Amino acid sequence: MTYLNMELITTMYNKFNILVTGSSGQLGSEIKELSKDYSYNLFFTTRSELDIINKEDIKNFVNDNNINTIINCAAYTAVDKAEEDKVNADLVNRKAVEKLAQIAKENNIKLIHISTDYVFDGKSFKPYTEDDMTNPNSVYGQTKLDGELEMIKINPSNSIIIRTSWVYSSFGNNFVKTMIRLGKEKDSLGVIFDQVGTPTYAKDLAKIILDIIPNIENKKVEVYNYSNEGVLSWYDFAKEIMKMGKIDCIINPIETFQYPTPAKRPHYSLLNKSKIKDTFNITIPYWKDSLDKCLKVMGERK
Repeated sequence: MTYLNMELITTMYNKFNILVTGSSGQLGSEIKELSKDYSYNLFFTTRSELDIINKEDIKNFVNDNNINTIINCAAYTAVDKAEEDKVNADLVNRKAVEKLAQIAKENNIKLIHISTDYVFDGKSFKPYTEDDMTNPNSVYGQTKLDGELEMIKINPSNSIIIRTSWVYSSFGNNFVKTMIRLGKEKDSLGVIFDQVGTPTYAKDLAKIILDIIPNIENKKVEVYNYSNEGVLSWYDFAKEIMKMGKIDCIINPIETFQYPTPAKRPHYSLLNKSKIKDTFNITIPYWKDSLDKCLKVMGERK
């Protein structure tokens, strides 16, 4: 790459003043970690620093910092708790998205909003495309879908929704960390084998988001699916975590009914990622390769 090309790319990146909400979560933390590799001006906020349910607060922050792009990583993700806490789940997953979309629309701001495979009921037998019918099984899934619908209705230009699944990271709490902890504590674990999908290493998603920002151009809100490549059950995932971490814990397959939870999970949540790959000309890492990288970052790869 010539010096001139590098200069042009740097100039292009410098034009972006990016607000990242929910910056203490898994995805927000990975974006923060990767941000040093980009010439964007990024502003990372948590709930205590910016109330995204308050439109006036968002407006003031956007104006004060000349924000022209928002990555909304903020979400109410306590899936089971949401069943008894609908009001707060709705505030974060729908109402806040509505306010962010309104500000984006009024100020010509690019909005990238993160959603979930839980918008589907999991009754499919082939990977879900972005156009497949939604039918959430849970309060969490419904509030996330409601947030999508608010954004689509308001329709800020050059804005997208990314649905993702089974997110894990070296940051925050997630399945990978839970399995490592329990695997070291117990001789055996029962893990569900009849829920099938693909994990998403938050670092991979963070990189894709940062890479595609300059290339997002669309008149109406577009929805994209993103997860790592491959297909597996939670049982397979747990087996591989133990294998890579050399943890001496037997993983036994169990059915969903043997591990009841307040919120119903989709049995099948495999996402078809052709649209995001074709639109932005990207390749997506295989789930085992990404798990390997994450465990190395955590110091758990043996």
